[in-house]
Amino acid sequence: MLEGLMQDAQLTVGEIRRRMARCYGDREVITLQEPPAPPVRGTYAEVAERVERLGRVLERLGVEPGERVATFGWNSQRHFELYLAIPSFGAVLHTVNIRLFPEQIEYIVGHAANRVVFVDDSLVPQVAKLAPRLPGVEHFVIMGDGDDGGLGRRAQVSRYENLLDEAEAGAYDWPEVDERQAAALCYTSGTTGNPKGVLYSHRSVSLHSTAVCMADAVGLSGEDRVMAIVPMFHVNAWGLPFAAAMTGAGLVMPGRFVAAAPLARAIAQEKVTLVAGVPTVLGDLLRHADEQKPDFSSLRGGICGGAAVPRGLMEGFERHGVRLLQAWGMTETSPLCTVARPPEALEGEDHWAKRVTQGRIMPWVELRITGEDDDEPRDWDGVQTGEIQVRGPWIASRYYEDPSGDAQFTEDGWLRTGDIGSVTPDGFVQITDRAKDLIKSGGEWISSVEVEGELMEHDAVLEAAVIAMPDERWTERPLACVVLAEGAEADPVVLRRHLASRMAGWQVPDTFAFIDEVPKTSVGKFDKKVLRKRLADGELETVGGKSRA
Repeated sequence: MLEGLMQDAQLTVGEIRRRMARCYGDREVITLQEPPAPPVRGTYAEVAERVERLGRVLERLGVEPGERVATFGWNSQRHFELYLAIPSFGAVLHTVNIRLFPEQIEYIVGHAANRVVFVDDSLVPQVAKLAPRLPGVEHFVIMGDGDDGGLGRRAQVSRYENLLDEAEAGAYDWPEVDERQAAALCYTSGTTGNPKGVLYSHRSVSLHSTAVCMADAVGLSGEDRVMAIVPMFHVNAWGLPFAAAMTGAGLVMPGRFVAAAPLARAIAQEKVTLVAGVPTVLGDLLRHADEQKPDFSSLRGGICGGAAVPRGLMEGFERHGVRLLQAWGMTETSPLCTVARPPEALEGEDHWAKRVTQGRIMPWVELRITGEDDDEPRDWDGVQTGEIQVRGPWIASRYYEDPSGDAQFTEDGWLRTGDIGSVTPDGFVQITDRAKDLIKSGGEWISSVEVEGELMEHDAVLEAAVIAMPDERWTERPLACVVLAEGAEADPVVLRRHLASRMAGWQVPDTFAFIDEVPKTSVGKFDKKVLRKRLADGELETVGGKSRA
């Protein structure tokens, strides 16, 4: 083999950090605060100087190479600084999903062996309730001036700003990091059982960030000011913080203020050019825009994902001169796999036929569809359907220290996404169903199997099957089809109260259908296809219908 005569440069978060500091010092990261307080502003030069101090802070905290350092926070400048500092230090950025049920957070923090946790002061009350169940945590670092909530009785507590003030200024001596070294860790709840850890490398983060900036993807550049509404604890905010640092795009961070009014106000005041969020939040923003007519003149576009994006939502934003594009991926894929950006020559229904798909696969991502009973590839003809499987340099190869998820990966190295769909000859993916019984509500996964199991723990419930039902606001919500035990009585209020003590509120079904029997397959399994058809045909009588708060 004749090798090319090219230098072997490492693709690392440290290199992204260095480029940001050298080339884009005048760009800003802006964090919203509760009105009337003005936003917090920091230039990338100021961020870079604080990150140098953070290197010394991590050293002082005794963080070791490869150690998982947890963050429990909103989208903010401080969280952005940790995104850059922790991987550059050779440790692993572990963003904890604050919306998970306490038992799930307890498992995640324990499984990742988190010893140091950075937490926003507004989230301290939530963490304080969890603290007795997190014996491995030795140090909490509070970001903000709020009360420590008694965390000091459980572990050592420090203040983020105090630690930075005490750290020496100037360039930190960062370690040499290999590009295949772990950089970040996210847990997905899109599986049954315990959440699964997805461990990203510096190389995968760097390549994924490059792909995000491609014109056929998000198209992020140094001229942009992007509002990352998608949480930084949700697949690393789709990689946008890393991509922004790499290209010099400004960042507008909503913090905990993700209601439509403050978002619209920030778009107008900060001249945001690109928004990124799930359909639920962007749907609220669209309704606000239709009613209040805010100034969206700076906004050139948006990226929407986490759940299927309704055509009506995309058409609605176009009334305001904003092209909203659908993207598809998952925690295991970093997440970008496809973006639905139709060829410019297409118009009318031909244009929309592409827009409503999950999109065309990105460079370096390989995708195939296989049969239900084998892994034999099916043709890309837009007709044949099968399970969608992917592989590539930012696709997980297995879960972090959890062999229970090995079945998610094929013997020849592909990730089973659990989605069923087809692919057109020109590479546009159309998802039609899911192989697993999962419900995606507001961008978050709900395991129907787990809800069923908890329902059937109630004495009045003989059988329970949970399916997805369409929802205008959340895209999907769980519908619980319940068979009561003979002579037993229970209503939605009783069953919701039972479930609320066992899982997060947003996972609890709002709507119930009380049926005589759950239909079964020939081997005795619940036949949810029949229930879905009955729902679609209007044959299921539902009760409840309370909107998710």
